[in-house]
Amino acid sequence: MKKILHIISSPRGEASYSIRLGRSIVEKLLVAYPGSSVKEHVLVNNHIPHLEEAQITSFFTPPQQRTSQNVEALKHSDEAIQEILDADILVIGAPMYNFSIPSTLKAWIDHIARSGITFKYDEKGPKGLIEGKKAYLAVTSGGIYSEGAMKPYDFGTPYLQMVLGFLGITDISVVRAEGTSMPDKKDTVIDTAISSMVLPMVV
Repeated sequence: MKKILHIISSPRGEASYSIRLGRSIVEKLLVAYPGSSVKEHVLVNNHIPHLEEAQITSFFTPPQQRTSQNVEALKHSDEAIQEILDADILVIGAPMYNFSIPSTLKAWIDHIARSGITFKYDEKGPKGLIEGKKAYLAVTSGGIYSEGAMKPYDFGTPYLQMVLGFLGITDISVVRAEGTSMPDKKDTVIDTAISSMVLPMVV
């Protein structure tokens, strides 16, 4: 049994391809790991704020010196990090917005990337502190960005792979539903993406 955390970043609800793809990935994981639990975190419902002075100041205030205002400013960050630590598998919905990720997803990343908690620096350089996790990126786009002339314009997928790896999550699979705006592809992109998904061998 696994604990699966599904991060939803799209505000489009049932019309969202990334939500449909993420849930399809979760369904496939539940078949592979019967009895697993699933927690959905809908970022647009939780209103994770973009970082402001209050959060940044609180990040760097030693725990024993934090005021009640500091604690409140850290609430979203602490909760998001704990969700990740509690999970075995992350499914992260990543629709392409203007060649990158939605600002809601970037805000979530800004809250989970905390020096001394999810990464640190030592004499060898940076070291990620979130280990032993598997991540699936549910990447959706109106066009084709995994190959061809538009591939250099995909700034979202490489960024997510890099930042998750920086935090210690290096076992990452990218599941793409591409061509959601193309009439000849949009009706089959989810099935095509899921058929390409490779699960670890379950013993």
